[in-house]
Amino acid sequence: MPMNKIAVFPGSFDPVTLGHYNIVKRAAVLFDKIIVAIGTNPDKKHLFTIEQRLLFLQQSFAEIDNVMVDTYDGLTIDYCKKVDAKYILRGLRNNSDFDFEKSIAQMNQDIEPEIETVFLVCPPHLTAISSSIVRDIYKNGGHIQQFIPPFVNI
Repeated sequence: MPMNKIAVFPGSFDPVTLGHYNIVKRAAVLFDKIIVAIGTNPDKKHLFTIEQRLLFLQQSFAEIDNVMVDTYDGLTIDYCKKVDAKYILRGLRNNSDFDFEKSIAQMNQDIEPEIETVFLVCPPHLTAISSSIVRDIYKNGGHIQQFIPPFVNI
């Protein structure tokens, strides 16, 4: 029986950006299934509710057959075990992202050696886009449509 290559793409997605969309779309050809999973973090104050973020993700990835969306509590590595994912997908915009993500990937490797972290690098035209910057623009009345997937209705 062939083993399915399942990847989890974790994040807060507050909101989902073109960078997130680009990473998932490119990774969809590498994996049998990608679960875009919103991790709940009670210490973080979100602009959009969990329900809104789920809807935004569903709108973003509706046309990609092997992508589903979900939410989870706790450690990403535990969620991966729960859904039988052997890969964690992460996008990198710059060196700071790499340094931060590398540390998490190494800790996850110590906790669960069977789960690999896979990094995809953002294309140059998307490296300046981050959820926090998009949130700031939105909170201050600016237009954000050029930074989010066209399928998302905010």
